[in-house]
Amino acid sequence: MTKVVVAGAGSIGSLLAAHLAQVADVTVLTRREEHAAALRERGLRVSGRSDFTASLGATSDPGELPADADLTILACKGTDLVPLAASLEGTLPQATVMTIQNGLGAEDIVAAYGEWPLLSAVTFMSGTRHGDAHVEYVLDTATWIGPYRGTTEEDAKRAAELIEASGLKAEAFPDLRPAQWSKLIFNATVNGVAALTNLPHDFHFAQTNDLADLGFLVRDLVDEGKAVATVAGVELHDDPWEMNVVATQRGHRHFPSMLEDVEAKRPTELELINGALVREAERLAVGVPLQTAVYRLVKAREASYSE
Repeated sequence: MTKVVVAGAGSIGSLLAAHLAQVADVTVLTRREEHAAALRERGLRVSGRSDFTASLGATSDPGELPADADLTILACKGTDLVPLAASLEGTLPQATVMTIQNGLGAEDIVAAYGEWPLLSAVTFMSGTRHGDAHVEYVLDTATWIGPYRGTTEEDAKRAAELIEASGLKAEAFPDLRPAQWSKLIFNATVNGVAALTNLPHDFHFAQTNDLADLGFLVRDLVDEGKAVATVAGVELHDDPWEMNVVATQRGHRHFPSMLEDVEAKRPTELELINGALVREAERLAVGVPLQTAVYRLVKAREASYSE
């Protein structure tokens, strides 16, 4: 049986770990030992779009992870990626490591801490943690996977097939950049606007009827991101504006992670998302005044509570 390590047990990590435990031997790496103990003792319950309780291994000590693991999924937030990757240095010698963070640059961060073969992924599914041993499966959209360092499209297909066999949705790509950039532009826009307005991702983001409608700003922000992708030579897999419109029509109030972070006065994933887009625009000499303004304003909002 395939051995999988899921490093990080937030909503995404929990959804992946629980489902994959149906078809693989899964060990979860947590930050807290009491979290690991809860998973070992009670299993991991999934409610919502799935309904089951998974039995799996769990530890807070990277040294206790199975040395013969085949696949390791780094399911932490971008703000936790450096310490997580550093804690895994020298471990998991046989594993292919898959990043799944939002934005750009996660793969290069991980590459600095080991020679693992790397897969790159982005996910659109979402969930809500209701405790250390319970996660609700909310949005059942796919995880997109592509090769990065030392891997091929076939490796990406095997990872996608494993995830699909577990009951989740996944798709492999020969080059993840078109999909990655589609989500980057979508996330930089939706997360940034939500963090500044305190609005969940709802109908306001797609309204373009009256002069004051937020959708005009959202569309202009998306257009700036698309201009950067064009100059970067990336043909987008999906139109981020259409992604936005479809998401607002699903009928549930989605709270983007950056909004949740600023409301909880936590560090956000701003640098890997908005910062990455603005820095790439600057490198390519593409003007993105609206995206730059959003980046600086969210940075200022972070400073208002972190300093």
